[in-house]
Amino acid sequence: MSTAKIPVIIDTDPGVDDILALLLALASPEIEVLAIIISFGNTDAEASYVNVLKTYQAIHRQLEQFPQDAYRYVNFSQERKTILAVGEDGPLEGALHSAKYFHGRDGLGGITQSHPDLNVDDNHPSQHPQLELSSKPGVEVALDLIKSEPERTISYIALGPLTNLAKILRLDREAVRDRIGRVVCMGGALDVPGNHNPVSEFNVFADPFAVKELLTPDDFEQGLPLNRFLLLPLDITTPHEIRFPYYKEMVDPAFESTAFPSHPEGKPPIVHFTSSFFERTREVMRQFGKDAMELHDIAAVWCAIENPPVRDEDPDPAALPVLQQGWKAMRRKFGVERLGELTRGMFVIDRREDPSAYAPGANRAKVQAELDRLNFQHAGVYESTAVPAEVEVETPPVFKDRSHVHAQVSTGATATDTLNRPSDGQMNGVAGGVPCITRTPGSAALVKLLLERVWGVRS
Repeated sequence: MSTAKIPVIIDTDPGVDDILALLLALASPEIEVLAIIISFGNTDAEASYVNVLKTYQAIHRQLEQFPQDAYRYVNFSQERKTILAVGEDGPLEGALHSAKYFHGRDGLGGITQSHPDLNVDDNHPSQHPQLELSSKPGVEVALDLIKSEPERTISYIALGPLTNLAKILRLDREAVRDRIGRVVCMGGALDVPGNHNPVSEFNVFADPFAVKELLTPDDFEQGLPLNRFLLLPLDITTPHEIRFPYYKEMVDPAFESTAFPSHPEGKPPIVHFTSSFFERTREVMRQFGKDAMELHDIAAVWCAIENPPVRDEDPDPAALPVLQQGWKAMRRKFGVERLGELTRGMFVIDRREDPSAYAPGANRAKVQAELDRLNFQHAGVYESTAVPAEVEVETPPVFKDRSHVHAQVSTGATATDTLNRPSDGQMNGVAGGVPCITRTPGSAALVKLLLERVWGVRS
């Protein structure tokens, strides 16, 4: 891997995992954060903007109290200030949606009210010691950087809806397609349930029109160059998590929940900051049966750090982006549902020619007998289906639930793989489609990196 810093633009809708991802980016020497472009999404653009200011304030307080930590936050006090600009405040088309139900009204679990000590004095300062506060629209700021930096060196990290990037492409399609080095995007759900509705991941749900325009346009010459694009869907990001008991053990022994809020006394400012916005997150995740935070956006930043643009990347539009050891990707074909009453944001995969979509070697009569037996045992709750589905057969799965997957990763597995994906030779393989990350060095490796870089803890 080159030792030159990767210039990055971070397009984000700062909620809880976005801010943790931003902290990782600011503490990563491999990259130079040129700009942070705010998007609507988890909350409104106004609150998201303020959340970035709160993050910089927390780091400033950390370095005031512990100046020896300056080496960790290499992108905080760089000579070239990071530009902070506001992007789009709504989708290309359709209604405006947010994820305040999860992230809270302010995007950080309600810390504006619960932890007023973390509020900034001025939500709209005219200047900032570490940030260049731009009055230009965020899409123009990003396009200027894409045009001014050396060709194909910039990584564009999309952590929120893809509206900003779609608008940038509309402004100058030729410049973006010719000059952008790599786009790393967290979004979508392929073979797993959604996190906003049963079938959709929130970033795609928030603006499916932008996703369609960028990734699956009717004319592929009008979209992004997919040989320089990497998607991290829920399939691969969800198994990456930091368990809250482990966070308490390694980072903040006093961490609990909103019932026992964090106090700044006796804690490093960064620890107080993260514990404060983790409190409500922990309570929400417990409602879903998990005492952990899933590292969706953090995994995308990690991917961008470890997989820089390649100047002489294969020009073949059907090629896969070059990845470092421990990372794998495959192309997946899907359509994006934009208007569905129940399925807005769904990645619709045509499985009709995919052998893995059916029960392997299923004998219709045998499977129907099994369905009848189960139907009798369970008082008629099973229905006969036109095609036998493997899930209906009483065969123990490899993993009964996601906690078993996480347990394997955390107890010695060196990599995390997407589960239940088609093999490379099948319909959704490398012959076409969107490059999707299917393997990483593993959840344990990401948590170790977070501990060391964000909190200065060696595990």
